[in-house]
Amino acid sequence: MVPLHVKQTIYFMYNSSQVQQDFIAVIAAHAQYLVNHSAQRIILEGHADERGTREYNLALGERRANSAKDYLMTYGVAGNRLSVISYGKERPVNSGSNPLAWSQNRRSVTVKAN
Repeated sequence: MVPLHVKQTIYFMYNSSQVQQDFIAVIAAHAQYLVNHSAQRIILEGHADERGTREYNLALGERRANSAKDYLMTYGVAGNRLSVISYGKERPVNSGSNPLAWSQNRRSVTVKAN
């Protein structure tokens, strides 16, 4: 797992898979960790808020996770060490139905692969 002092989650704007400037440092820290731990593999989990169809949100979650993956690869992390999975709107961290909940559910989470 990326060290606990490093955030595991990056967030996205509504209907977007573009990594925001605020989260480039988070991805850079993940990349540095992965460069220093060459055997470590990770999974990038893509998520969406509750709005939209299941199919649309699965595709959006995948685009979000792939955006994080693409950034990691620009820092020199080999793509074969990075897996992507989308949960769409199926695994919210906040079950509310309001702007705060939606903003917390639009995310990509970095987790250690088994």
